[in-house]
Amino acid sequence: MITSRQVRAARALLNWTQERLAEEALVALTALKRLESERGLGVHEGTSDQVRRALEAAGILFIESGQGRGVMLLHETSGDRKRQDTARRARPSSRSV
Repeated sequence: MITSRQVRAARALLNWTQERLAEEALVALTALKRLESERGLGVHEGTSDQVRRALEAAGILFIESGQGRGVMLLHETSGDRKRQDTARRARPSSRSV
């Protein structure tokens, strides 16, 4: 089971908003907010699974050991690389003519 802290940390690594994650996971924004709540508000197991799968598809690895739980970003998705490449090309050159 993933924790609220893991979900928030994963979103931070991906630089995703709650709205983006809810869209990617195909869950209601209110359900995602409940999942991320520090108060441990309950959500359906299916909601938690959909969020986990969306984050894993984006390159997040959920880690659990005897020392604690965490997340790791394994790789950038091809969509993220394309957006970064497009942003680089759109920037004006710093060279003077």
